[in-house]
This record gives sequence, C-alpha cells and structure tokens, in this order.
Amino acid sequence: MTQHHFPRQLVTLAYIASIALMGSYTVWLYAMGEYRDLVMPSFMILLLLAAFLLHLGQDMRAHLPRLVLLFCTYTSVIAALYYQPETPLIWIGLPMTAAFLLLPLLSAVLLHMVLIPLWWLMPALAQASPTLVMGYVALALLLALPRWEHARRRALLRATDPNDSECDAYHIDTLKERLHSEYQRADMLNQRLAVLVIHLPQRDMAEEQFGARAAQALLGALCTEVYSCCRDHDLLGRADNATFWLVLPDTSESGALLVRDRLQRALSRRVLVETGQCEARIAACLPCPKENFEHYLQRLENRGNALAAP
Repeated sequence: MTQHHFPRQLVTLAYIASIALMGSYTVWLYAMGEYRDLVMPSFMILLLLAAFLLHLGQDMRAHLPRLVLLFCTYTSVIAALYYQPETPLIWIGLPMTAAFLLLPLLSAVLLHMVLIPLWWLMPALAQASPTLVMGYVALALLLALPRWEHARRRALLRATDPNDSECDAYHIDTLKERLHSEYQRADMLNQRLAVLVIHLPQRDMAEEQFGARAAQALLGALCTEVYSCCRDHDLLGRADNATFWLVLPDTSESGALLVRDRLQRALSRRVLVETGQCEARIAACLPCPKENFEHYLQRLENRGNALAAP
C-alpha cells in the first residue's frame, strides 16, 4: 500500500468521517423518498464499519481496511452517477483523491487510466465533451505530482546513503549543501532559519544488544515522526551515527521550540519491541547575526557532541 506514514489519529478520524458522510447521504436519500437507492449506501455503511473495526485492531495489517475504504468510495460515487445522472461531476474527484492517498503511485495512475472507459458509461457522462476527458486526465496528473516528488526525494536519499534505506534522511554531505543554500537564502531575503539537533542515545545500544534491525527500526521511527510533525520543505539529515539535524527554513526560535516539543511528545509515544519507549535529546540552534556559515556548522557539531555526552 501507500508508503506515506499518516498519524493513527488522522486515519481514525478519516474512517469516522467516512461513516458519518455515508450515513448522512443515506438519511438524505430516505428523506427525499429515494427508497430504491438506499440499498447501496446502507451496505457501504456496514463495510465502512467493518473497515473501522479492522483499523482499530492492533494486529491487523493496515492495507485491508484501506482497500475496503477505497472500494466503498468508488462504489458509492459510481452508484450515485449511474442512478442519479444529475449528480454534480465534481464528486468524481473524491475517489480519485482517495486512490492517490491509499495506493502506491503507479497503482493509482493505472487505476485511473483503466477507469476512464467505465466513467463514460455513466448516464451523467454519456454526452461529455473531450474537454471533460482532458480535465479528468489533468486532475489525475496533478494529484500524482506530490507523490512523484515524494518518490523522487526517497530515491535521492537512498542514492546518497544506501545503507539507511529505512530512514529518509539526507547524508551529511548533501545535508551541508542544502543547509548552505538555505543559509544563503535566509541571509539574502532577511528570513529566519533554525536547526534542531537531535540525538538518539538508544541507537548504539540497540545495535550492540539487538542488532542492526533494531537500530534501523529506531531510525525509521524518528524519520516517520519527523515527517509527520514537520512541513514538506523541512530537511532532515544525518550528522553522524546517532545525531541528526532538522533544518527548519523561515522558522523563528519560538517556532523551533514548538517543533521540538511536538516531536519529543510524538517520539515519547513510540514504543519499540527491543528498546521500549523512544528517547531523543533535542536542542535548537539558530544562526547569530553576521555569523559565517563555517562557524555555524561548528556550533551545530558542538551542540550534537554535547547532546551525545553522558
């Protein structure tokens, strides 16, 4: 399934919202006297409830309830367009968006291409113009762009540091180049810049006692929480074996401290089998006025060494 790591609370909210939306649609059909059309949404409610219960099960694989959710989304929209031709065509965008969120990029693109003939069998689209077809294709490509950029970024990270395939963090050389670019941009545009120095004290212990797999699980947990808590243009890089730099462009000191607190709370909730509750030492480090880049790098390295000290 999708390689995105959505927070569990957000996914839970999505299932609840889906059930509420389908329930509202069913009630609306009943109020309008469309009793013939009640069968499909009522059945979808049962499927969504089953998917929600599967999601709550701690030992269930995540892809099963997501497939059920995607199936319900497509079936509901197709049924609405077939039985009610006056349904606004904007609803086609709902299953399209869901597919790009719940499926891998290639699978979502292929699914949309295969479904083009099916959509045009609907009475609501029987007399559709070629412009509408081009709009459908354009929307699919626009939805694919963020996923493609994410995949390109992962490929770049693995190319620069192939030994850490479980941790989407830039190699130190690439990180310094990106940080230098952000440093120059902040200086030219008079913008703010902050860097969080993150140290994982359990990393070396995990590798020594439990092996490389436990260490990779710890690094993967860090990367997952960072990309869940931070913006898309924030940069995570690995400074050494257990120390990371999180570059926060256009961020003040107070904003960096808020990110630090949010990340520490998120990591404290992660419990791994081998190491238990994740532990992280995080400190904010901002450039001083008129400070040159080399001196700032030295301060970042010193801050990391201080966090790594017992």
